[in-house]
Parts: sequence; C-alpha cells; structure tokens
Amino acid sequence: MTGHRTLSSLAVGEEALVCEIEADVETRWRLLDLGLVPGTRIRVIRRSPLGDPVLYVFRGTAMALRQADAQTVRVRDVGEA
Repeated sequence: MTGHRTLSSLAVGEEALVCEIEADVETRWRLLDLGLVPGTRIRVIRRSPLGDPVLYVFRGTAMALRQADAQTVRVRDVGEA
C-alpha cells in the first residue's frame, strides 16, 4: 500500500480519499454505516485543544472522530491514482 497513511495523520485543511477501514468489526460497520466508505473524500476541519477528537467533514456531514478510530482508516492523497 505505497502512499497510504491513516486518517489521523492528516493536517487541518488537508483532504484525502478513504481506502479501507482496519478497525474491529463493530467499529468498522459503524463507520461504514455513517458513510465513511472507500472512495469517500474527507477533510480535516479542526482539532480539539488537546488534539482528540478531530472534526472531519465528508458527504456533507461534519463528524468528530477519536484518534483511535481515525488511526484505523487508511487514506490516500486526492490526486493519487
């Protein structure tokens, strides 16, 4: 998976595309049900003062994710083939 990184590694204002979710089954299904599916474009809006959780926007919805959950989401750069 060259070039892939986790959602938690994105900086504020950065966008990426979701590749896969490597969480436990329950968390994976919860994120998929919320619309965080492969191919989804996601952007970091802001971090809380202590850095956790982080506010993301995707599919017209803003959602805060804990770092532990964001570390399970593999992403790639928007321009990457």
